[in-house]
Amino acid sequence: MTSPDGLRDRDGRGGSSGGPGGVPARQPGPAARPYRGRVLRTVPWLIRAAAFAVIGAGALYPASGADRSAHPVVVAAYVLCGGFLALWALLDVRGARGCALLPVAFTGMAVAGGFASPYPGGGTLLGLAGMAVIAAGSETDPPVGRVVTAAGIVSVGTGALLNGSGRGILLGFPLLLLTGLLMGRNRRAQRVRAEQNVILLAQAEELRAEQGRTAVLDERARIAREIHDVLAHSLGALGIQIQTARALLAGGDPRRADEILATAQRLTTEGLTETRRAVHALRSDLAPLPEALGELAEAHRRRHTDPVTVAVEGGPVQLPPEQVLCLLRAAGEALTNAAKHAPGRPVGVTLSYEDHAVTLTVRNPLGSDRGDGRSPREAAAGKPGFRTVDGGFGLTGMRERLLLVGGALTAGVRNGEWTVTAAIPRTAGIPR
Repeated sequence: MTSPDGLRDRDGRGGSSGGPGGVPARQPGPAARPYRGRVLRTVPWLIRAAAFAVIGAGALYPASGADRSAHPVVVAAYVLCGGFLALWALLDVRGARGCALLPVAFTGMAVAGGFASPYPGGGTLLGLAGMAVIAAGSETDPPVGRVVTAAGIVSVGTGALLNGSGRGILLGFPLLLLTGLLMGRNRRAQRVRAEQNVILLAQAEELRAEQGRTAVLDERARIAREIHDVLAHSLGALGIQIQTARALLAGGDPRRADEILATAQRLTTEGLTETRRAVHALRSDLAPLPEALGELAEAHRRRHTDPVTVAVEGGPVQLPPEQVLCLLRAAGEALTNAAKHAPGRPVGVTLSYEDHAVTLTVRNPLGSDRGDGRSPREAAAGKPGFRTVDGGFGLTGMRERLLLVGGALTAGVRNGEWTVTAAIPRTAGIPR
């Protein structure tokens, strides 16, 4: 069970992260914490001691009566209540709140104070019985609290019958003890809620920290994929082109070498463009997917003078940045393939927001090659398809990238057109 001292210590730790100007808040030293705990434990007992003295003054020195002397039953009950109160204090000081003697102390106070309360001058002793009932309801399990209350009620009834008290005492005093039990139960419920809130707060802090670590790892993985897709793709193709140009120069074919170097220069420019795009995507949010596709199509028209149309079907949804980037990369690869294998032919880009998926389709009429990305000479040589302008396997890489975000990519001939389709599940989409 968490003590008030533990609650305050946790609050102190929570406030240490930020003082004015980012300076950590000052924490109490180790020597101050036990002192604070002693103060919080002492104050309630000072109040109980004061209440015990006031009740004793009213019980031992009655203000009315013929001889103004206390009834022997009241005196004996008061002494017994004092002994049980001292036992309660001793157990609390020693931290033995779970000890079996604690219910005994509560029951003894409830029985002694309840039995003497109907006697002349003993009405104030009901306060001691009520103190025990409230503490039993707050500090012990519910069955123990009910037993203590029942014992106090039976004692009140027994004392009332032996003293010949009226119906008001016989019914009213037990009702007051029941009210005390309800007060104790409410106090216990509040303490349990406070302890649960402390636990939940600690769990929430741990969850936020874990989410922060996960976000950092995800961002690192995203940056690694961007670096691999852009730099490794461009630099690898550039190295191959330069190696080929050197071989051609050594073989005495400078014209062909010049064409290869021109291709290498174009690859360098495109690699820089892709790098800037990746950096922009890492530093800020991407533009909406339809807008980004429109910009990509416009850049393709300026670079290759091929007509490109973009159509959007269905209601747009907001996708995570990594999914948007995958679809943009797939569209870029498909447009690049169309520029190589079907130059001058129109290209159609369709973005469909379906019920369970977002689908990107890029279509272009077949060019001079076989429609699978290979020219007749490449097919005769047995070279693989899905090739891009840099001689790499761009669409194959996009297929692998889409798999990482739960998507899929297909490419092939449909109705006399080369069709590339990229689909991503819409489960993460947010309508807007």
